Amino acid sequence: MKNLYIMGSAGSGKTAMAVGLALKFKQEGRKVAYFKPVGTSAAAGKADEDAILMKELLTMEASLEVIVPTMASPFYLSRGNRSAEMLETIKKAYQEVSRNTDLVIIDSAIFPYIMGTIGLDAPSLALELNASALYLINAKNDYSLDQAIFFNQYIQYKGVPVLGNIFTHVPRPIQAKIEGVYKPLLDNLGFRTLGIVPKVRELSAPSVAQVYELLGGELLTGEQNLDLLVEDIMVGAMTIESALGYMRRSNNKIFIIGGDRADMALAALETSTSAIILTGGLYPDVKVISRAIEKGVPVLMVHYDTYTAIEKLSELSGRITANNKESISKAVENAERYCDWKGILNSLV
Repeated sequence: MKNLYIMGSAGSGKTAMAVGLALKFKQEGRKVAYFKPVGTSAAAGKADEDAILMKELLTMEASLEVIVPTMASPFYLSRGNRSAEMLETIKKAYQEVSRNTDLVIIDSAIFPYIMGTIGLDAPSLALELNASALYLINAKNDYSLDQAIFFNQYIQYKGVPVLGNIFTHVPRPIQAKIEGVYKPLLDNLGFRTLGIVPKVRELSAPSVAQVYELLGGELLTGEQNLDLLVEDIMVGAMTIESALGYMRRSNNKIFIIGGDRADMALAALETSTSAIILTGGLYPDVKVISRAIEKGVPVLMVHYDTYTAIEKLSELSGRITANNKESISKAVENAERYCDWKGILNSLV
């Protein structure tokens, strides 16, 4: 049995890579299954979205509860240390998922370190499940490479084979730096680069609906336009005169502002804006609501402060659904065109 454990931080495109590689391997005649030992859900009792997608794409017989046997939340330790019980549940579920398959693609939790306190982080589980690791890097700056190298070394230290790294959601301006600086640095440390995948709008841009699901709060307008995509995030922490130039250059953005800044919200509504998020639990001026309704722009009021809202939004990336044929096709194309999928397949032990 071959096991590929895909790891990476939130927003690195783990789901898109799992979709692309799984379907590519399936095209090559392999029997592929999907497994996510530690899942997450936006609402209690709701199934993991990735499991729903992969179960349908791979026509898996296993139930969602078996594909994702344990769930994590930011307060999972309140239930006590149940690591032995949870590990047994994970191993039992893996045995069922892997039955009669050639290869299992294992997906890590939203961050690879989740549940590390009780030894159920992604590298520890990869060792338990005899899997090789593929690490995804969403390179935003040099610290992103530091983080990737840190995890590569830790995974290796745990005794897990590291197949290599794939850079994902790469904007064109930094592609040359990745090829000329980051890749050689990884090579010098003994870690291969197995792909550099360019940023694709369909796979990297989340929808306003996902923002609403993540932040909660009260949706004041625009319920019919929650499918709008979000390509940028802008904070209204400046004067209107200073902000207008940035607003006009930023397309399909989320504009985050305190509910008492009606002037800034109205200015944002005159530019390309997918949604306005009002922080601090402050209701806006009626003029903002009226103009947003005219424009069809969703306005979401949340009780978080601006910093917390931005921190939460950093975890977002585009979500693929089973009926989104274009995104699925893009995921397969990226794996085939920009990744060394043959090398990954041949390197699996």
